[in-house]
Amino acid sequence: MKRALITGITGQDGSYLAELLLAKGYEVHGIVRRSSSVTRTRIDHLKGYERTENKRLYLHYGDLTDAVALVKLLYQLQPDEIYNLAAQSHVRVSFDIPTYTGDVTGLGAQRILEAIIESGIGKKVRYYQASSSEMFGKVQAVPQTEKTPFYPRSPYACAKAYAHYLTVNYRESYNLFACSGILFNHESPRRGENFVTRKITLAAARIKLGLQKELLLGNLDSKRDWGYAAEYVEGMWRMLQQEQPDDYVLATNETWTIRDFLEASFGAVGLEWQRHVKFDPYFLRPSEVDLLIGDYSKAKAMLGWEPHTRMHALAKLMVESDLKLVAGEAATARA
Repeated sequence: MKRALITGITGQDGSYLAELLLAKGYEVHGIVRRSSSVTRTRIDHLKGYERTENKRLYLHYGDLTDAVALVKLLYQLQPDEIYNLAAQSHVRVSFDIPTYTGDVTGLGAQRILEAIIESGIGKKVRYYQASSSEMFGKVQAVPQTEKTPFYPRSPYACAKAYAHYLTVNYRESYNLFACSGILFNHESPRRGENFVTRKITLAAARIKLGLQKELLLGNLDSKRDWGYAAEYVEGMWRMLQQEQPDDYVLATNETWTIRDFLEASFGAVGLEWQRHVKFDPYFLRPSEVDLLIGDYSKAKAMLGWEPHTRMHALAKLMVESDLKLVAGEAATARA
């Protein structure tokens, strides 16, 4: 039985990846931060794997800012695979807390990579680093591939670029099996409510059910390459099953504006978004990323991976999920 460690297991990607690995027969360990409030709703449905006689899901308190704890945990677990998905991952927020973003998203990766060396598991473990299309920033080529130069435009993107190059450096310096997945925007019903796609689909559902009147957004002209997170974690896993480590873009090779996503989401519930959406400059970034579109041809050729759920289907899927989520709130409001 393979043993995997996931940082960020309670997040969108971490929860889908845990599902995938458990379905494949893995023993899955996840690092969670200690908090006074329980924030594990995305993995609550996996509790059965913690309670059975053949327990295969374990959660450990930890933090990417605690290097000593990471070394101890890796030495104790001796994992076969490590997926580093934890981060301060909100681009707009990274301008408000740039030091924290750099510490967790950038230096956090370095602490894990160094913990691999210090714990003595470097020869056996396979490491996945969650890189980001935001690293391309002010894009130097369209579409973006693994060879496109980075031009980060936010503290978050800078931290991700640092972590990405560290992964390459440790791979070459210590002969680690270390891969980076340069994932373009990937969404799902488990997306955080402060990310623009989920903010839109949740608002569409709430407005449809009379629970909300308007939605405030910033730049509607940004173009993004949106895929389905549940499919992208399959690509992460496939990277670590190859004979040689490498870096891969996962994307749909399609780009859509925020307006397009609004049209698809509000249209799914029969609403005209123009009647409900208002501009708020607060949501503008100090520096914007205007166009992202990824070329996944390398992943298709080498990993046999390709996306299946495109933007319109994704928006509909998310809106339908949010309608079910807020239905109880609407019933209470009517009572």
